[in-house]
Amino acid sequence: MTARSRYDHLSTYRSQFLDIAVQCSELTLPYLIQRDENRVTHQTLRQPWQSVGAKAVVTLAAKLMLSLLPPQTTFFKLQVRDDKLGTELPAQVRSELDLSFAKMERMVMDSIAASSDRVTVHQALKHLVVGGNALIFMSKDGLKHYPLNRFVVERDGNGQVIEIVTKELISKKLLPQELVSSKIPNQVNSNGVSLNGDDLEVYTHVRLDNNRWIWHQEVNDKKLPGSESKAPKDASPWLVLRFNSCDGENYGRGRVEEFLGDMKSLNALCQALTEGSAAAAKVVFVVSPSSTTKPQTLAQAGNGAIVQGRPEDIGVVQVGKTADFSTAANMIATLERRISEAFLVLSVRQSERTTAEEVRLTQLELEQQLGGLFSLLTVEFLIPYLNRKLLVLQRSGELPRIPKEIVRPTIVAGINALGRGQDREALTTFMAMIAQTLGPDNLMRYINPDEAIKRLAAAQGIDVLNLVKSMDQQQQEQQRAMQQQSQMLLTKQAGQMLQAPIADPSKNPNAEEMLGNVVGGLTDQEEQPPQ
Repeated sequence: MTARSRYDHLSTYRSQFLDIAVQCSELTLPYLIQRDENRVTHQTLRQPWQSVGAKAVVTLAAKLMLSLLPPQTTFFKLQVRDDKLGTELPAQVRSELDLSFAKMERMVMDSIAASSDRVTVHQALKHLVVGGNALIFMSKDGLKHYPLNRFVVERDGNGQVIEIVTKELISKKLLPQELVSSKIPNQVNSNGVSLNGDDLEVYTHVRLDNNRWIWHQEVNDKKLPGSESKAPKDASPWLVLRFNSCDGENYGRGRVEEFLGDMKSLNALCQALTEGSAAAAKVVFVVSPSSTTKPQTLAQAGNGAIVQGRPEDIGVVQVGKTADFSTAANMIATLERRISEAFLVLSVRQSERTTAEEVRLTQLELEQQLGGLFSLLTVEFLIPYLNRKLLVLQRSGELPRIPKEIVRPTIVAGINALGRGQDREALTTFMAMIAQTLGPDNLMRYINPDEAIKRLAAAQGIDVLNLVKSMDQQQQEQQRAMQQQSQMLLTKQAGQMLQAPIADPSKNPNAEEMLGNVVGGLTDQEEQPPQ
């Protein structure tokens, strides 16, 4: 089968997921996911009656972005396997290896910061929140994102991707002349609108063959010359992402779909309240037919003018729906609070006694709701993204070859960062409880400071190498301080004896001997080599 026929065949299984994704996009960010015919005919997008959905999607995508690819630290760590230490590598070289690995980690993060990867990843995360699916291609020039209406995918029974087909619109000027000049079939949509124009549909067929990924591109059912390529199975440039995975389904489900009922109710209530408020704000005067005051006189009267008439003959049209509007407003507030909690929009309690600790605990509680999502994105995004990034940098010579049998990259972002935050919270609570129960003086008696500092640094994701003093360095500094203190004491004693009056040898026969011992001890301290 050609790539186009394969795409048409697999798109039938995608239709239900695409319909829900478009519906979710219309309630949050209408421009995000559209149908192909809307993009070709340039139809006007229907705007929602509320902005709560847009704010929720952008906030959740930003939180996921900062958690998966933190800008202030690395999201991975290169570590030597523990079973290789002592057998193939001596344990003494671990510090030197950690320094080299830290330098390599910074090189990888500098490469990511210099590219536009974060922009594409943030766009893909918004598609994940709304539609539940996204596709990223890691090319040499950067990342490329495919929305759900531009790709189809097929998985095996274990949920592993085995086939991908993408569709793009490419200008005829960028394609070979022999492919453009050939007879192109007239492609129309379901409404009979032509989809050809000045662009041609380019299909990319990706499949798994003999534990490696191979792909090529086709235009008008003909293979593009030079479009064939391949990649290892564990370092594929094609990243198929899902927000939630369902057994037996090739596509994922988005966060907006889980709260689609609240989104629909909120949008309908906001529309009704907005239109009702506009009708209630309209001011219309009515004049009795038997009134001596003419409507024209009332309309032309200025502010503070005096007209002839009776007040009971003139009235104002009132809606009288205040109680109904308050019911709708209360329901809208309930739905907004529910949606904000589901999408991790931090709402701090409005009070004069709201402390920073309460805000931090509220934020930590919200982040703990993303445990399952972090696990899926770590497996389907961070690990393949890191493997492909390391492979490209090693092939280009920017990084040295990393032996996989000795060095293992470990992800420290996502669910692992969430686990470190919980460890830090438990450790600080435990130490504070000991200090309050037994007293601050007994805290140093039962707690090992060196181990406590290491665990706090590990919970914060901070490398303690050459930052925290080791036990040997602390002992050397203590010995050096003791030697300086004893030297100052001997110097003080010698000065006191030299300034004292000369004693009678008959009264103190050991005075000269004592002075000689003090001066000799001072000289011995100065002649000792430094440690």
